[in-house]
Amino acid sequence: MTSPRPRRVSVDAPATSANLGPGFDSLGLAVRLYNRFDVSLREDDELHVFAAGQGCREVPLDRRHLVIRAMAEAFDRVGEKLPGLDLRCENDIPHARGLGSSSSAIVGGVAAAAALLGRAGPDGGPDRDWIYQIAADMEGHPDNVAPCVFGGYTVAYRDDDTWGVARLTPDERILPVLCVPGWKLSTERARGLLPETVPHADAAFNAGRAALMTAAVCGQPESLFSATRDRLHESYRSPAMPRTLSLVEDLREHEKLAAVVSGAGPTALVLCTVAEGRAEVNSPEIARQIDSIARWAGNDWDIRPLHVEPAGVRTPSPHP
Repeated sequence: MTSPRPRRVSVDAPATSANLGPGFDSLGLAVRLYNRFDVSLREDDELHVFAAGQGCREVPLDRRHLVIRAMAEAFDRVGEKLPGLDLRCENDIPHARGLGSSSSAIVGGVAAAAALLGRAGPDGGPDRDWIYQIAADMEGHPDNVAPCVFGGYTVAYRDDDTWGVARLTPDERILPVLCVPGWKLSTERARGLLPETVPHADAAFNAGRAALMTAAVCGQPESLFSATRDRLHESYRSPAMPRTLSLVEDLREHEKLAAVVSGAGPTALVLCTVAEGRAEVNSPEIARQIDSIARWAGNDWDIRPLHVEPAGVRTPSPHP
C-alpha cells in the first residue's frame, strides 16, 4: 500500500526482552519504554545526526549511526539513494543491557524510511512485514526485532528465505519487571560464551519449556515459573554476568518468581503476576513481588515495572 511521501516523520520504537528463558533466539516481549527518532528531509545531500539520552556519547554521529545505516538499507532495497537528512534521536532504552536498543535503532530506521518512501500497511500504519524482513536481515536473529515491530509477545523463526513471526497477546495478569544494572555487556561477548553444541537432553528440555512458555504467557500464567527454566544459554553466560545470574537464581529459589536473563543480559526480567484481573504496579500482589525483587537486588539495580507494549513500532502523524 502506498501513501503520499512526507518530508518529516517521527518513529517510536519500543524496548524488548528476548529469549524469555527457554526461547533462545525465538521468543520476545515488547515493553513500554521507547526510543524516538525524528527525521526530516534536507534540500542538500548532507546528513546531520543529533543524539540525546541513553548512550548518546557512545554512538557515531554520521553515516555509521545505526539508524542511518538501517535507513540506507531500506532505501537501497527499493533502488533509491538515501537523501539528505536531519536525524534527532531521543534514547530512553539503556544501551548494552539486553533490552533491544540496537533492534530499536534498526527497526526505527527502517520504519522511518518506509514512511518517507510512502509505504504503509493495510491499516495505514507502518508496513510491518516489510520492516520486519529488512530489520531481521540486518540484526541476524529476530527475537528482539519481532516484538519491536509487532508488539506484544512474539515467536520468531526463519522460514526458508524469509523471516516468520507469530504475534500473540500476553495475559493481562502478567506485569514485566526489569532489573537494570549500572554495568553493560555486549551481545557479542555474551554470544561468544555459548558452546557450538549442547546435549540432546538439554535441547529437548528447552523445546518443551519454550512450548510451555507460550501457553503460560498467553493464558496460563500460573505455569510461568516452570516455563522460564533454561538449559541452553543462561548458565553458559554466567562468567560474563555473575551478579545477574545470582539475582535470577535468588529470586527463583527464595521467592519462586519467574526470573530470567533479559536478552543477552545483564538486565534481569521478572514476570510478576496477579491471580485475577489486570496486573498493576499498585496492586498488593504486584507490590509485594516488587518489594521482594528490590530486597534481593539491593541498590545497584534500577527496578522498572513496565506494561507490555501492544502495537510495536509506531509512526505517529507523519508531517507533510
